Amino acid sequence: MRLCSIASGSSGNCIYVGTDNTHVIVDAGISGRKIEEGLNHIGLKTGELDGILITHEHSDHISGLGVIARRYGIPMYATRGTVDAIKKIPSLGNIPGELFEVIEADKPFDINGLNVNPVRISHDAADPVAYRIGNGSKAVGVVSDLGKYNDYIVDNFFGVDALLLEANHDVNMLQVGRYPYQLKCRILGDKGHLSNESSGRLLCRLLHDNLKHVFLGHLSQENNLAELAYETVRLEVLMSDNKYRPEDFKIKVAPRDICSEAVAV
Repeated sequence: MRLCSIASGSSGNCIYVGTDNTHVIVDAGISGRKIEEGLNHIGLKTGELDGILITHEHSDHISGLGVIARRYGIPMYATRGTVDAIKKIPSLGNIPGELFEVIEADKPFDINGLNVNPVRISHDAADPVAYRIGNGSKAVGVVSDLGKYNDYIVDNFFGVDALLLEANHDVNMLQVGRYPYQLKCRILGDKGHLSNESSGRLLCRLLHDNLKHVFLGHLSQENNLAELAYETVRLEVLMSDNKYRPEDFKIKVAPRDICSEAVAV
């Protein structure tokens, strides 16, 4: 399996996961052209995708969805609440209804040999999910846009070999920044986004011997810095009481608008 961030940040998200035979993206929150460029970077074309897994209906996760759905007829997998919300967004244009595949949290399904498990998350969207995606004994997780985590999240993502994990904001930068008070409260709330510190603490609970690659994703352009996210998460691991240390695995920050390296598991 391979995991690659095509784009990850508050301005747009698109993550590739696949094998030699099956290719999917999680979200399409950038333009169709940028999705194509990103896939070309790892030797693929948009028309080769077997599916698009949608986490939720916010624009930074679906803005390019209408274009590539109409052009290539790619099946789109999303919960009923998310599908209904997407159909009410005029800017996406008309998306053929038969392309939507309605899924449910905690009910795994198969896409040409990829086992996909949608996992409920706490976010202010209609019916959002994160995804654990497996092939044989290997699995990767794509976990962002969650205001909090709990044992359910840990149980569902423990054991993955590679992980893209949200590290959205630095709490101090957000608190003193220029965002309106209500927006600050939303981001900091239980249905908002994970801070760097929370991301690090969640990662500490997910560490195991075979987790070798971690991308920190969905960084806020206004309220975070790549170096700060990296150092904060690394420090949480260093200070934790488990047996793992930051040098035991690779931590990288997923770039905002260019492809990361494609890691193989």
